[in-house]
Amino acid sequence: MPRLTVDGIEVEVPNGATVLQACEAAGAEIPRFCYHERLSIAGNCRMCLVEMEKAPKPVASCAMPAADGQVIHTRTEKVKKAREGVMEFLLINHPLDCPICDQGGECDLQDQSLAYGRGHNRFDENKRAVTEKYMGPLIKTAMTRCIHCTRCVRFAEEVAGVEEIGAIGRGESMQITSYLEKAVTSELSGNVIDLCPVGALTSKPYAFKARPWELKKTDSIDVMDAVGSNIVIGSRGAAVLRATPRINDDVNEEWLADKSRFAVDGLQERRLDTPWVRVAGKLQKATWAEAFGAIARGLEGLSGDQIGGIVGDLNAVEDMAAFKDLLAALGATRIESRQDGALFSTVQPQDWLFNSGLAGIETADAILLVGTNPRQEAALVNARLRKAVKKGGAKAFAIGPVADLSFPVTQLGDDAALLTDLPKAVLDVFAKAERPAIIVGMGALKTPGLYEAARAAAAKLGVVKDGWNGFNLLHTAAARAGALRMGLAIDGGVTALGNGDLKALFLLGADEVNVQPGRFTVYIGTHGDRGVRHADVILPAAAYTEKSGTYVNLEGRVQRALRATQPPGDAREDWTILRALSSVLGKKLPYDDIDALRRRIAEEWPDLGRAGLIERTHSLSDVTAAPVKGPLAHAYSNYHLTNPIARASATMAACVSSLLAPENREAAE
Repeated sequence: MPRLTVDGIEVEVPNGATVLQACEAAGAEIPRFCYHERLSIAGNCRMCLVEMEKAPKPVASCAMPAADGQVIHTRTEKVKKAREGVMEFLLINHPLDCPICDQGGECDLQDQSLAYGRGHNRFDENKRAVTEKYMGPLIKTAMTRCIHCTRCVRFAEEVAGVEEIGAIGRGESMQITSYLEKAVTSELSGNVIDLCPVGALTSKPYAFKARPWELKKTDSIDVMDAVGSNIVIGSRGAAVLRATPRINDDVNEEWLADKSRFAVDGLQERRLDTPWVRVAGKLQKATWAEAFGAIARGLEGLSGDQIGGIVGDLNAVEDMAAFKDLLAALGATRIESRQDGALFSTVQPQDWLFNSGLAGIETADAILLVGTNPRQEAALVNARLRKAVKKGGAKAFAIGPVADLSFPVTQLGDDAALLTDLPKAVLDVFAKAERPAIIVGMGALKTPGLYEAARAAAAKLGVVKDGWNGFNLLHTAAARAGALRMGLAIDGGVTALGNGDLKALFLLGADEVNVQPGRFTVYIGTHGDRGVRHADVILPAAAYTEKSGTYVNLEGRVQRALRATQPPGDAREDWTILRALSSVLGKKLPYDDIDALRRRIAEEWPDLGRAGLIERTHSLSDVTAAPVKGPLAHAYSNYHLTNPIARASATMAACVSSLLAPENREAAE
């Protein structure tokens, strides 16, 4: 490990580290525009210049490898003048857009010109102007501001794996643009907004909505998929204006999927803000007392085995615990959380978790995908799989419909029978693998017997070893892992609730299931979406940004979100609705505040009461597999419209429109 001296401080850094990293280890602040810790080194902005003894001129610290005996100075007059010169060149063509630029307040160029600039510019030639580019409905461009750091280009190529952003021209004529000026198709495209150190790429839906200092920032957890991305909700008053990522290397690193980032405008649309009761076949607005009275009348004379419940995809653990407690008090035991119809063993957490872990899957050296399109079902998992293949050299195989996953995959076919008759090439690769993994999608698990066949294939391929469990289910619902941990699953899945003996059905935010009319149905949710079509009573609930809640991601990581805004109108948090309803039904639940509810949860499920991974072992319970055959399907047909919030989002609708008919896009403004 090289040892070097930075500003008189001796530091030791790992092999392969750069001088810039060594300077930071010594506590020195190094300005930069093109350098980013998660991208390849470009070395083209020169803002990170430092003085190195015996070097004839200042060196770019981001591109200079750290070596034994180097003596680095970061605060000399020579370094100061070099940085001032670089900043002066960067500002030659930069427009004076700060008062109207959406990046104002979060602009690296603004901050660093104050800290490292001269305060004036000696150039008085006309400034360059660049025509605006079209990058789709999510990214607003002002390319006259671009300083050619190429962060967006490198992100698109290296992380997103969609090589649709690049540079044309040379020198002063160089311009960054999307391929043929079409919409960027990556599900991670919004991250270039965070990466851009100037105002060249900003958020189109957020444009001119607010300045960063006007927003209340609240730490939260994303619910648009099962990854559990750490996010910051930016709100002003009752409106959520944006969602941005929080750094968590174990979960989402510092990236965020587009749906998670941009679908928040759906929180204000189609909202349920008052109870509704169906009278003579028509829904009518009602008070809470009237709605609760209608539920009491609807349940009169029903036994517990005539009552069932379905849990949706966006619920917090607290909501589901209260839901289970209320139905249990009514004598009901049939509660199902797999509303998509997926069937798998729920005996032990390791039977249904993403056991390799989000960070761990990067180290896999052999990967078999079964009926899953991770690019749409969990875009950040796909980014890690790409890293395993492109950087780690892993070999990837897929059974199921062909999909562009942004990394090389050997397509084996779409017949489930391939699981019991794996090609020799697959067996050979897995036999040599030290960290093999199999990933099964929710779409595939709708096929009866597929789960057992996948488990048998996992045993045959040896994906479970000492300290490593490579058997993974790729969940798509944020609530699913928490619900399964609490046992909210029944034999036969959601189809078992279609039996004629079921007279009453409670839907807790369940919108992705077809409910048969003719039975008494109570819907508790946020939006006037699919779940309310046959509901007899509708109770308005709080969305994920409007309540404190605990969420468990697909790898079993327990995380907690905070409330950012208040629910609209008469809407209330789900667990408080259930607690109030329990009193009306004469089955009062034993908690009056969220702390008491969380204590009750921790008593029965201790691992849900603390942050971190839920308990599991590196083993799989035995299953009996029968031959299975037939084509597999993916979980989604449309990435942008997978839940009530996304379907209410005008931004997501614009994404669908731009991808389906790019030739009809509006001209860039």
